[in-house]
Amino acid sequence: MMESHRPLRGLLGSLLLLTVSACASLPDRYQADPLEPANRKIEKFNRAFDKGITNPVARGYRFVTPDPLDKGISNFFGNIADINSAVNNLLQLKPKRAISDVGRICLNTTVGLLGLFDVASDAGLPSYKEDLGQTLGYWGVGETPYLVVPILGPSTLRDLAGEVGDTLINPVYFASQTVSWALLTLDFIDFRADLLETSNVLEEAAVDPYAFTRETYLQIRRSKIADGKLPLDEQFDDEIQFDDE
Repeated sequence: MMESHRPLRGLLGSLLLLTVSACASLPDRYQADPLEPANRKIEKFNRAFDKGITNPVARGYRFVTPDPLDKGISNFFGNIADINSAVNNLLQLKPKRAISDVGRICLNTTVGLLGLFDVASDAGLPSYKEDLGQTLGYWGVGETPYLVVPILGPSTLRDLAGEVGDTLINPVYFASQTVSWALLTLDFIDFRADLLETSNVLEEAAVDPYAFTRETYLQIRRSKIADGKLPLDEQFDDEIQFDDE
């Protein structure tokens, strides 16, 4: 069953190797973004792909999907993400959070009908959504170069490596190839549909959407690794930087 997912892991592994090689050969431009020239080209491709394919599909999905069903689908994939979160909370030596995640999984999978209803939140069990990239950061893996991954968008070398590790935990990847790709596609479209309004605001408000997205992504990841407890000198407003253009 795992054979069907080797091409995906091979692709991600190749991306990691190419990134490491590129980092070694490129000059240091922006400390967190030495790959900026390549990243901007990939981001340009991603925007064209989103405008031509992903955005229309997401709008069509939003149009034909009733709000309760849309919410249920998001809850379903959120329930699956709690499995990764539980494992990563254990890896970060946070047993109370791991137990809370396990409680969410049990409650939402049973009473919540396979996670379609988020009854765990109503019961007072918070959603932590830890991932392996956060776990690597927790154990001292510093901020690695910012990456824009084709189709998938902003990441870092550390977070991309974490994504590869998280695939070994996510049960979706161990279903049959047809079911796995169908669920992954649905998850991607549902996620994009949830961001329709946000993307419109980004396009209208940001002088340089690339720089704004980069700084916002990096700051959010720092905050998540620190469990929202960043020092005062690392608060969001102080971190945002815009290119002269």
